[in-house]
Amino acid sequence: MSLTAALLGLWLLAAIVIWVRRQSHMRRGTLPKKGSKVSQPEQRIEPLTGFDWAATEPQQFRPFKPIYHITMALKSTTPSELITIDRNYLSRIRERKATMTKHANHTLGCIPCGIEAVQEVYAYLLGDYLPARYPTIFSRDEKLFHNRVTGASLPLLPADDPVVALRSLGETVEDDLFFLRETPDGHQCTAFVCCCPSGFDPAAKIGKLLKDIHGPVPSYDKIGPSMERYFSRLEVGKSASRVNWSVTTDPGLFNVSGNHVNEGDQIEEDMDIDIDKAHVRMELQTLTRMPKTKAILFSFKTYLCPVKEIKAEGLGADLANAIEGLKRGNAPGMWVYKGGIRWGKAVCEYLRS
Repeated sequence: MSLTAALLGLWLLAAIVIWVRRQSHMRRGTLPKKGSKVSQPEQRIEPLTGFDWAATEPQQFRPFKPIYHITMALKSTTPSELITIDRNYLSRIRERKATMTKHANHTLGCIPCGIEAVQEVYAYLLGDYLPARYPTIFSRDEKLFHNRVTGASLPLLPADDPVVALRSLGETVEDDLFFLRETPDGHQCTAFVCCCPSGFDPAAKIGKLLKDIHGPVPSYDKIGPSMERYFSRLEVGKSASRVNWSVTTDPGLFNVSGNHVNEGDQIEEDMDIDIDKAHVRMELQTLTRMPKTKAILFSFKTYLCPVKEIKAEGLGADLANAIEGLKRGNAPGMWVYKGGIRWGKAVCEYLRS
C-alpha cells in the first residue's frame, strides 16, 4: 500500500467518525450553533437508594446569631437537594390536602403568564426528579406517576388547569412553591401553592413584584437590589438555599396573620405565653432556575422545633441572645416585625431560667 493510499484511508476514517458524532448530536438536539458556547451537560440527580422515609429524622437547623443582620446568606446546593423528605412526610401531606380543601383561595393561585412554568415544574418533579431521587417512594410508567406512601397515582402530563396541577404538587411534596418570572421592573410572582404561610396571605402576593411583596419587611431595601441581580444571574442547573427563622406562639403551619406585626397592628407588649406552644419556626428556602421557561422556582420547607427542645439541647442562651439580637444589627425593625415585642421577654426568661 502506497503512502498516499494510507493517508487517504486515514482521512476517510476521520471523516466518517466526525459525521457519526454530528449525527448523534443532532439526534439529541445538542449540536452547538456556530460561535456559541458549548452548553454544560445537565447535572445528574443523585438517587437515594434504600431511602427509608419513616426512619429519617428532620434536618436540624440552629441559625442563631447574637446580632441580626438582614442578608441573603445564600449557599450553593446541588439540583439533587431540591426536595427533602423525612418521617413527617405522610402526616404533612395529609395536613396539606386538608388545608388546600379548606383554604383553596389562599393556598393556590396562578395568573396566565405563570401557566407554562407550572406545567414545566409539574412535568419535571413527577416525570424526572422525584422518581430519580427517591426511587423507594416514587415511580413512573409511560403515563402515570406513582406515590407508594400515599397510594396516589397522577398523570405525567399536567392538567390544562394550572390550579389542578398546583394542587397535585401540593399533595406530593411538603415544600411550598412560588413561581417567579423576570420583567423589566423586577421579578414577579406568577403562581403559587403554599400551605405553610407564616403571617402573610399568599393570595395577596400573586402578580406582585418582589419589592412589593417584601414591602412590610424592615430594611428590605438593603438586600432588594442584590436579590434582583442574583435572581437574574441564576443559571440553569445551579441552585442555592438559605435558612430563615422566627419564634411563634402558635404551632399551626397555616397562618395568614398574627406571626408578624405590621404597621397599624395593635401591639400587646410582653405577653404571657404558653411555653408548651412556643416553637422556633424555620424555613429551608431554595432557588432553582427552570431550563425551558427560565422561571425561578422559589421553594421552602417549614420546620417546627419546640422552644423547650432548644433549651434541652443546651442552646437556651444562644436562642435568647439571638431573639434580643433582633433589636440590633442592620435591621432593628425586625424585633417588632417578627413579634419579639410580644413574646420576646417571656421566651427569653424561660430560656435563661
